[in-house]
Amino acid sequence: MRNVNSFNMYKTRTISITSGKGGVGKTTMVANLALALSQKGKKVLILDGDLGMANVDIFFGVKPQGNIHDILAGRKEMKDILTEVSKDVFLIPGGSGVVEFNHMNHFERRAMVEAISSLPLGFDYLLIDTAPGIAENVLFLNSAAQTVSVVITPDPSSFADAYALIKVLNKQYKVNHFAIICNQVRDEQEGLNLYQRFNDVVNRFLYIGLDYWGSVPTDVVLKKAVQQQRLIVRHDVGAESSKAIRQVCSQIERSSKQVESTGGMQMFWDQVVGFA
Repeated sequence: MRNVNSFNMYKTRTISITSGKGGVGKTTMVANLALALSQKGKKVLILDGDLGMANVDIFFGVKPQGNIHDILAGRKEMKDILTEVSKDVFLIPGGSGVVEFNHMNHFERRAMVEAISSLPLGFDYLLIDTAPGIAENVLFLNSAAQTVSVVITPDPSSFADAYALIKVLNKQYKVNHFAIICNQVRDEQEGLNLYQRFNDVVNRFLYIGLDYWGSVPTDVVLKKAVQQQRLIVRHDVGAESSKAIRQVCSQIERSSKQVESTGGMQMFWDQVVGFA
């Protein structure tokens, strides 16, 4: 097996995109952010970590030739399932019915590490699309990432469930810094107000830091793009929602300069498979 520490030669920023509940537009956000980053000359790897309902591939109009479960079962290698979904955007498909990462046995962990060691170097970003909620595999993926970004909406249940997710990650996994993306808002002002209310509530009960990464309005163009499973930053670059996503992308780039140079993709995977 190749020395997996070779990943440390290239620093990959690892970011989880997560939420307390479903229906907040998380996967749409991941796919569009990945494409927007690639349009800025970055090389992006997406891990579809929504293991029961993996669907990132649908937005790119591709059909993967396998998923993580095939690797754990020994049926395929990473090169067989790694899918280039767009120029400089690659996907590790999650599939469905995949064993939870934290329940892997020794042989499955070894298979995962060997598969990871075969990944090409040179990714600028690893974006992890998690399942919503506080299931163990969701917490595991989030806690292993350098940055946990939480998508919230004006829906009161989204607000409450996002708080619950942050509380569990803080108390159980010692995550003390998060980024917030406000989605499905009317405009930037509503998004900023939503963030400020959320920040006030969180900091009343938890000692953590929250960064505001921006807001994405749900305009008519975005609604239509989601219904048609199209990427708005590709097909409707002039839409307000498309501009907003690119602004979030710029915020990610700015925040990347502040992240410590330690960690990266290998540390993420080490923690996920329990080698850290």
